[in-house]
Amino acid sequence: MRFNPKARLNTRRMGDAGRSGAAGGGGGGMPIPGGLAAGGGVTGLIIVVAIIAISMWAGGGSSSSGYDDSRMSDTGRYEHCKTGEDANNDADCARVAVENSLYDYWSDTLPAQSSASFTPEKKVETFSGGIGTGCGQATSDVGPFYCPNDQVIYLDTTFFDDVLEKQLGGPSGAFVEPYVIAHEYGHHIQNLLGTMAKVKTQQGPHSDSVKLELQADCYAGMWAHSATTTQDEDGNVLIADLTQQDIQEAIDAATAVGDDRIQQRSGGGVDSDSWTHGSSQERVQWFRTGYDQGTLQACDTFAPGAV
Repeated sequence: MRFNPKARLNTRRMGDAGRSGAAGGGGGGMPIPGGLAAGGGVTGLIIVVAIIAISMWAGGGSSSSGYDDSRMSDTGRYEHCKTGEDANNDADCARVAVENSLYDYWSDTLPAQSSASFTPEKKVETFSGGIGTGCGQATSDVGPFYCPNDQVIYLDTTFFDDVLEKQLGGPSGAFVEPYVIAHEYGHHIQNLLGTMAKVKTQQGPHSDSVKLELQADCYAGMWAHSATTTQDEDGNVLIADLTQQDIQEAIDAATAVGDDRIQQRSGGGVDSDSWTHGSSQERVQWFRTGYDQGTLQACDTFAPGAV
């Protein structure tokens, strides 16, 4: 993936809480569980690249719109990110460019393909160690997740080396993180569409939880297909080039975080009744569906017989 050197970056929705973040302030939600054992072996890891906040399962309903920025101080990690050239040379600035691209894509696509209004996520917040969120306390063990209560995407950037690559055998390419962020942004789109209110069953190969996660993969594929058309505020293309190798890295990442693959790597047997995010094959299939067809309708994993 290569960014347009002339593109301007917008860092207004980016924040970094630093090491251990605001670990003391939880924002009132239920605590995010410290881990969900995958096949009894991957302790302290939510078995997916995205966790849906447990408070949504318990309480249902839509998220609150109030993002309490006072919960955490900002390290200024992204202040130096100004242009696409910065994004080509700096992983932090690349993260900003990906967020900007997702913002541009969904600000056009969501109202064009649905009756929902688009509002961006309140922030993409990076941290290390632990952080207090609108959905409760989170640690690095949780992995990247979207909290619907404060509409923030939380991302521990050590996840990609320490967990995805080393523990799960996932790829280490440059497009892995964009795929993950796009998946999390997909959960924000689901929140805006009211899809999260459909989630009643949380485990099993045909559960609502699996349908929700596979749909987020499909939404990530939709963005990937059109990523080279997204623009900055001045109309400059943000992403100049997206190769088939980039797409393959996303597919490899989706494969690595399939419930069955994680259970196999844990040394246990495959137990589909405990699945919460879908098999490797399903995750790849739905990412490809979004990439190939590019519509919300094609990504309707809740349609009868879809999953």
